[in-house]
Amino acid sequence: MENSEIGSSGVIRKRSRRRVVTVTMVAAAVLAASACGSSSKSSSSTNPTTAPTSGTSPTTLNITPASFTSDFSAMAQLKSLVAKGKGLIGVLLPDTTTSARYETFDRPYLTKAFKAAGLSSADFKVDNAQGSASTMQTQAEADITKGASVLLVDALDSGSGAAIEASAKAKGVATIDYDRLVKGGASDRTYVSFNNVTVGQLIGKGEVSCISAWNVKKPNILIMDGDPTDNNASLFAQGYNGVLKPYFDDKTYVKVGEPAGTWTPSIAATTFTQQYTAHPNINAVVTPNDDNANAVIAQLQTLKIAAKTFPTTGQDASISGLQNILKGYQCGTVYKPIYLEAQAAAAAAIYLRAGEKVSSSLINGTTKDTQANTDVPSILLTPTWVTTANMAATVVKDAAVKVPELCITAVASACAAAGIK
Repeated sequence: MENSEIGSSGVIRKRSRRRVVTVTMVAAAVLAASACGSSSKSSSSTNPTTAPTSGTSPTTLNITPASFTSDFSAMAQLKSLVAKGKGLIGVLLPDTTTSARYETFDRPYLTKAFKAAGLSSADFKVDNAQGSASTMQTQAEADITKGASVLLVDALDSGSGAAIEASAKAKGVATIDYDRLVKGGASDRTYVSFNNVTVGQLIGKGEVSCISAWNVKKPNILIMDGDPTDNNASLFAQGYNGVLKPYFDDKTYVKVGEPAGTWTPSIAATTFTQQYTAHPNINAVVTPNDDNANAVIAQLQTLKIAAKTFPTTGQDASISGLQNILKGYQCGTVYKPIYLEAQAAAAAAIYLRAGEKVSSSLINGTTKDTQANTDVPSILLTPTWVTTANMAATVVKDAAVKVPELCITAVASACAAAGIK
C-alpha cells in the first residue's frame, strides 16, 4: 500500500522508535559478522553449498509470468534446474497480524510450488518472524548455517531487510525480495510481487466508482495509508493518490487529511476515530487493506452509519473484506492471487539455487529502489479489483475462499444475489 504514511498518534511514533532500535542492532550485528568473515577466504569458501549470486547463463525454458496457473503445472518445467541445484531455499515471512495471507496462502502455496518443481521438504524451509525483525535475522542466519543458497525475504522493514541481505551476500547467498521491495537491499537481487502502483490505482478507481454508485454528496475523503516502513505502502499510495488528485484539484472531492500510516488494525481504528471526531464531515475513506478497512467499518457500525453510504476500500480479498463488500460497507478489494506470486518466487529461487541468473523470460519489469537509486529486475504480476459483480468469477472460482466460510448467515442472501454457490 503506498504513498505517504504520516505519523499521527503517539503510539505510532513509539513503535517507529522501537523499529529504529531494532534495525540499528541488526545492522550492527551484520557489520560485526562481515568484519569477522572478511579474511582471505572467498565468500564461496565461507559457505560452499551456496549458488553464485551473479549466476551463469540461464537454462532455456519456456516459462514466463503468464505460465503460472492455479494447478501449478508450469512448475514441472523447472525439474531439470532442481536436479542441477544445491543448497536450501530459505523463506522468511514477516508476521501474522498485518494480514492473514502469510500463513493462509503464502506458506501453503510456496510449499506447493516448490514440491511441484521437484524439491523435497528438506530442500526448503519457510519461517515466520511473527513481527520481530530480530527474529527474522536469527532465522536468516540459521538458514545460512544450514547451507542455504537462496533467501526469499519478505522483510518487516527495509532497514532490517537490507541488513539480512548484506549478511547473505557476504556469505555468497542469493536473495529475492518477496512481495515487498527492500530499499538499499542487495545489488543483484530480484523482486517478485504484484504491480503495486496498479494495486493503488485499483483502490483509487474503486473509491471513485463507489462514491458515484452510492451517491455520496460532496465527498470529504480521509486517506489512510499503510506502514511507512513498507515500500509497498508507498507504491499503493502513489497509485491511489494519483487517481484521486484530479478530483481534489478541481474541488470535486475534499481531501480531509492523510494521517500516519499503519498495518495494525487497532491503530487504524484509533486513527480513524480521532480523525472523524475532529472532522465529522468525513463521508468516505481510502483504506489500503481489508484488515484496516474492517477496523474502520467496525467504528462506522458503532456510529450507526448505514450500509452503502460511506465508502471504504481494501486489499487482499480476505474473508472479512469480502463479507464487508457483500454487506455494503466496503466498495471492493484488490485480489492478488498469491498462488501466482508464490510460483514466480519459487521459480526465481530455483534458478538461483542452480547457480543461474533468473531467466529473462520471467523478468517483465523493474522497480525503483529510491534509496540505492537503482532499478531492480522484477517479476510483476497483475492484480484484480473484486466487487459483488465478479466475486464468484474470481476469488470463489480460484478457491481463494471457501463458500461455507464466506457465505455465513449474515451475508447468505447477498451471496445468492452475487451468484455465489
